[in-house]
Amino acid sequence: MDQEAARTARESLDLTFHMSNVLDSGIDRHTLSVLIALCDMGVNPEALAAVVKELRREPPSSETNLTWMASCDRWLGV
Repeated sequence: MDQEAARTARESLDLTFHMSNVLDSGIDRHTLSVLIALCDMGVNPEALAAVVKELRREPPSSETNLTWMASCDRWLGV
């Protein structure tokens, strides 16, 4: 990535992070960059939002981790 592209990417992340804070999303900068990268790779944003909402709920017990992970795969279309 050249310097101009890197600068543009940083500015875009800065703006998106600012918007996220204004909306009081509670999403940190690193997580936001991961979410953006997933969208760039073609993950459905609505499915990704559903996963984020689910992750914010009480964490699943260790007994249900595999079922929960399979649900995430289904939401993301993996």
